[in-house]
Formats: sequence, C-alpha cells, structure tokens
Amino acid sequence: MEHRTRAAALLLAGGMLITGCSGGMDATSSADRQSAARKEPGPPGGGQPAPAAPSAAPDGAAKGDGAAEERRDVAAPDYLSTFALDVDTASYGYARRTLGDGRLPDPGTVRPEEFVNSFRQGYERPKGNGFSVTVDGARAGGESGDGSGKGAADWSLVRVGLATRAAAPSSERPPAALTFVVDISGSMAEPGRLDLAKKSLTILTDELRDDDAVSLVTFSDEAETRLPMTRLRGNRTKIRDAVEEMEPTDSTNVEAGIVRGYEEAVEGHRKGATNRVVLLSDALANTGETQADAILERIGDARREHGITLFGVGVGSDYGDALMERLTNKGDGNTTYIADETQAHKVFVDQLPAHVELRARDAKAQVAFDRENVKQFRLIGYENRKVADEDFRDDSVDGGEVGPGHTVTALYAVRLREGASGRVATATVRWLDPRTREAHEESGSVRSGSIDGPLWGDTGERLQVAAVAAYFAETLRGGELPGMPRLSELASRASKLADGTEDSAVRKLATAIGRADRLKGGDGPKGDGAAEGEIG
Repeated sequence: MEHRTRAAALLLAGGMLITGCSGGMDATSSADRQSAARKEPGPPGGGQPAPAAPSAAPDGAAKGDGAAEERRDVAAPDYLSTFALDVDTASYGYARRTLGDGRLPDPGTVRPEEFVNSFRQGYERPKGNGFSVTVDGARAGGESGDGSGKGAADWSLVRVGLATRAAAPSSERPPAALTFVVDISGSMAEPGRLDLAKKSLTILTDELRDDDAVSLVTFSDEAETRLPMTRLRGNRTKIRDAVEEMEPTDSTNVEAGIVRGYEEAVEGHRKGATNRVVLLSDALANTGETQADAILERIGDARREHGITLFGVGVGSDYGDALMERLTNKGDGNTTYIADETQAHKVFVDQLPAHVELRARDAKAQVAFDRENVKQFRLIGYENRKVADEDFRDDSVDGGEVGPGHTVTALYAVRLREGASGRVATATVRWLDPRTREAHEESGSVRSGSIDGPLWGDTGERLQVAAVAAYFAETLRGGELPGMPRLSELASRASKLADGTEDSAVRKLATAIGRADRLKGGDGPKGDGAAEGEIG
C-alpha cells in the first residue's frame, strides 16, 4: 500500500486536479479558460450542452440524501474529458532529430499525443466520410517479475481510437490549390533547412495532378510572391525554376510571410478545390509580429470565410516548435517535422498529395467515464487541446481538422474502483462536414472485462506500441504514469515490437528510446492517491 500511495502522489503532482475536490479551487476551471482562448466567433446562441456524466451518489451516500446532494454541488468529481482532435506529429519528429544530435529534447516541446499519433494503430475504417470509434485497453501493471508496473495494480490504460476512411485514388479527389510559404531567412541556410524545403517542393511538383495549382511566397524580413496561383498542366518546369531560385537572406518575419501567403490563397481561391497554405520554416521568428494569435488575427477572415487551412512543415535542428504548433492549431490545420530526405518523401509524396482533402472540420472528442466503476482518470497529453465539457456541441468552438486516412489516438490512465464491473467509458466524436458544415457524431464504449488483460500480454502489438510511445514521451518531459517502465525496458519492448510488427517506424522508436536512455537513464518511484475524478 505504501508504494502505491507514493505513486499516485507523483501522478497528481504531474498535473492539476480538476475534480473540484479542493475547496480553494477557482470557480472557473482551467479547461474553461483554455476553451475560451480557443473559441472562434460563431453564430449567436452557442451549441447544446454536453450530455451529463453517468450519475451516481458520492461514496458512502445514498441518492436523495440532502447532505450528499450538497457535497456533490460543492465538490463533485469531473467524469467527462473533452478535447479537440489533433493529428500533429512534429513533436515526435523533432525529438528524434534532437536525440540524434546527442541532446535531450526540451521538455516543453514534448507532447505525448504527437508521439502516439506518429504510429499506425490498425483501427477499423468507416465505410463513409465520418469516423470509426474504437475503445479498448489493458491493465497497466507489468508481468510478474519484470520490474515494471509498481503501484499500478488497479490502473489500466484505455485507448480511444478514431479513424477516417482511407484516401481515394488521386484521380478521385477534388483538385488542390496550394500556396507554399517558404522561409528564406538567414537561419534557413543551415543544411537540412532551405535545401530540404526546395527538394520537398520539387518532389511535390512531380506528384501533384495536372489540374492542381500552386503559388509560391517567400519571406525573410519582407514577403514576396515568386509565383501566383498556377496550374500544374504545362507549367511544371516554371514551378521548379521558381523553387530552385530561392536563396537564404536576412531575418525571419513569419507574420509577413503568412499574411502574404493568405492573400495569395484568397486571390487564387478555387471553388470546389481544397485550398490550403503550406508553411515551410524553422519558425524562429525575430522580426515583425512573433506571437501566433496576433499573426493569425491578421488573416482571420481568409480562414473563416474561405475555409483555407494551414499545414506547417518544420525543419532545422533549432526549431520554433511552440510558434509553429500554435499557428497550425489556431489556423485550422496540422504540423509535421522533417529532418531528412526520407521524411520529406514520406510527407510530400506519401501523405500530402493524398491528404490535401479534409474529412472533418472542428472535430472534438468527449469521453464519459462511469463514476460507479472509475475512481480516477488522466488524459495523457492534449493539454493545449482541451475544451470545456459544455462546449462539446458548441460548433462555434474551435476543434481539429482531420483528413482522409488519418487516425487519432487518446490514451487515458484509468484507476478502477474495487470490484468494478460493467461500462468503463463511452467516447463520442463530433465533427462538421467540410462542405455542408452539417454536424455528425459517432460513439463507442468499453466495459471492464475488455481492459482486464495485462498490457504486456496478448492485448495486441499496436496498443503496446501506443503505450511505449506515451511512456517515452512522459519520461522525456519528466512526468509519471502508473506502471511506467524504465527507459531501458521501454527500448527493449520497442525492439521486440519492431520485430513483431516488421514496422521500420517502431524500429526507429526503439533507437530513439535507447539514445534517450544513454543521455538520461533511470526513473522514479510510482504510487497511489485517494482523490477522484479527472487528474491533470
């Protein structure tokens, strides 16, 4: 019991308890404040309230007990978790680059959801244009005698998996109108920056269809349009020449580049096409406006009225991760990071041409935990994507944009009550159709019997890969999770999973964990606590 108490104390220290159990807690929760910051102007009236969490009287009280009702008003634990979907992977890509350079990543750049979402999960795909919802999990405690899982006997990992239908053949998607905004500041002269961006755009020029169109904007201290919106048919050489002429110079004015880029995107806007701005930069802004919200305020009308989304591609050993991530989150898009030509080929050949189309706009997920079976839970990651529970069905509140063939995974550390039996959680995803803006929902749930198997047993290799990625990220940012193994053990598990899945991405994960172990090594104790509801 003592070692479990220590573990939960560490878990609670990793994030703020939002259960309302503290009498001194501010009346406005952190989720409410984060949601207010994310809210975009929308139609008056707002949306419908989210469904109530599964009801149950507080421990030791019967329903209808007046004292119990008063206690619930004052300190009712929160059994809902709501967040905007996120398909970013840049945090993991940049961490791998940093570790490859012999350095540990800055903990502030480590986002567990982007580590987890970097790996295939094998979810069943929906037949239509919406989402499939998969909810499963396993006990977090390790196998007997393997040295992991201390203090995790009553904790489980619950995986919420969302997937969209795979991309249609290139010939079947709508045409694309892409505006490339390329950083040519002095910092982009380093190998692996502008040279990689030029190679990437040259590759993409060969992959796009004849009826697609591109424009090219460059920026340093000022922005310049190098190429107005131009159809690919008959103009590929012209486009390649414009790309090849780019050379690094002067300082980094990201604001100027994005504003000019959106102006070009609006001017070249094509009805019925997928209109997108693609930003390639190290995001080390040092001239003009350097704050993401202020930059995006300049182009707010273009985003809202024309539905133009922003795709960020980060480069460079020194990289402005926070700025790029904020820009794409607020710019209705997503971000990735490339460190070499192999990764550039993956993004610009395997992904971008097929994924320029959107499957969902303003997508949010809400997970309702059954308070009769669940004592505590914590969403791993997504800290800057949280949405107030009551805003789940308010479609004026910003969500995430998701393309075809994407998967989104959210992992929860869940502590079950003694004797738990029955439903553990129900996950609902809500999104807007990109063309009609009609709202849709899909749900899935999991029961206690489905998460009873040991994580490192026969629960499935893809769930184990997701767990390894999440534990790795949590270790890098100095956090704690019940049952979290040491880095050396994570590296060993990742290596075995790479053999079993024959997945080169998992092999690279094992290599990255091994490098981190050599640079960092060790982990702390794990334990327990008595609070209820949502942690972090």
